[in-house]
Amino acid sequence: MSVTPTSTGLKRELKNRHIQLIALGGAIGTGLFLGSASVLKAAGPAMILGYAVAGFIIFLIMRQLGEMLAEEPVVGSLSHFAGRYWGKFPAFLSGWNYWALYVLAGMAELTAAGEYVRYWWPDVPTWVTALVFFTAITGVNLSSVKYYGETEFWFALIKVGAVIAMIVFGGYLLLSGKGGPQASVSNLWSDGGFFPHGVGGLFMTMAVIMFSFGGLELIGMAAAETQDPQKTIPRAVNQVIYRVLIFYIGSLLVLLSLYPWSKVAAGGSPFVMIFEQIGAGFAAHGLNFVVLTAALSVYNGGVYATSRMLFSLAQQGNAPKSMARLDKRGVPVNATLLSALATFAGVVLNYLLPSGALALLMSLVVTALVINWALISLTHLKFRRAQGGRKLVFASLWHPFSNWLCLAFMLMILGVMLFTPGVAVSVYVLPAWLLVLWLGFRLKRPGADAAGLAVDKA
Repeated sequence: MSVTPTSTGLKRELKNRHIQLIALGGAIGTGLFLGSASVLKAAGPAMILGYAVAGFIIFLIMRQLGEMLAEEPVVGSLSHFAGRYWGKFPAFLSGWNYWALYVLAGMAELTAAGEYVRYWWPDVPTWVTALVFFTAITGVNLSSVKYYGETEFWFALIKVGAVIAMIVFGGYLLLSGKGGPQASVSNLWSDGGFFPHGVGGLFMTMAVIMFSFGGLELIGMAAAETQDPQKTIPRAVNQVIYRVLIFYIGSLLVLLSLYPWSKVAAGGSPFVMIFEQIGAGFAAHGLNFVVLTAALSVYNGGVYATSRMLFSLAQQGNAPKSMARLDKRGVPVNATLLSALATFAGVVLNYLLPSGALALLMSLVVTALVINWALISLTHLKFRRAQGGRKLVFASLWHPFSNWLCLAFMLMILGVMLFTPGVAVSVYVLPAWLLVLWLGFRLKRPGADAAGLAVDKA
């Protein structure tokens, strides 16, 4: 089969099955499997409502991004749209923030992978497993986009299949009575109520819940290397709401019915611990393998995303030109290596701060995610204004109301983080991060207008 190159030199080697599983895989990662431990402790069963609300907001944002991608399936997605419809600095800001976001996310996933391995081998330092996985995944991404797509396809297939099997198995234990005397749907409200710590308890966990949905926008990065993107991208975006209902709401409903939430062992993954508590040891080991696969899947996607964004930034003139260089397989090798080198700092962080690395990284990732999602909604407003009244291939929902709703929600998340111990620091560094990006823009693009908002019509 011949491979159709894009105008950038990248090759359209990702098929529909790759995109569907990349989108599925982006929805299932550390935020759900490991981050849900802290959410469960603070919010109890009400976490189910939290994931439902956050998932709906992300679906609206994905529809906004999907509308733009269906019209222009380009590499760099958000950075490209911000540059074309908003201005030069928004393009620089969105691109480098996205790159930093997935570097941080990669560090978090490597750290989580180390935690999962310690379930079997407690004496193995997290930095050792982080180094092993770092080397392997970087090698895959240096091969070709086809190998990345295949690797992600099987990673995602494993965890999607396992979550479905877990829901079915958990439902069987619950309905058959073989889950033990403690297994009952009443666990959702009998142990302190559905809101055991009040609405405030749920409210204060929303930042961690939002971390769970980071990665869904990966399909935007893959648009330029996707076959028939105007059909594939809308299909993948529309499935977001079903993935939230099945993988988040469905799995949490089953798991929290199997065992009283307050008795779940502290630490580790609640998914693994609940099955361990009810005596399903084989299932617990199997689930730990799955959550390890999930972490590696999201990390694999992060390496891909950072390399393509850096490639796009170089094409825009917002990164060194050497980052736009492709090898004969269509892989931006320099961009991949530099992104991998930045992520390697996560291995060092695990060595220096083995006990607190994951919590710190998750809070920083949420801040970068909030910026990223807010920029999608703002850029979409600019994009829609430029379209006039013409009919669009894949129109978003409730424009412009949904845009302002999403922006208000992002502002609320920052407010929650500001009053959350251990997480507030990531909000305090936000102005400094924006200043760093502004200074970087002025150094890289000294000829830009004072506001940095002149739209590049080229």
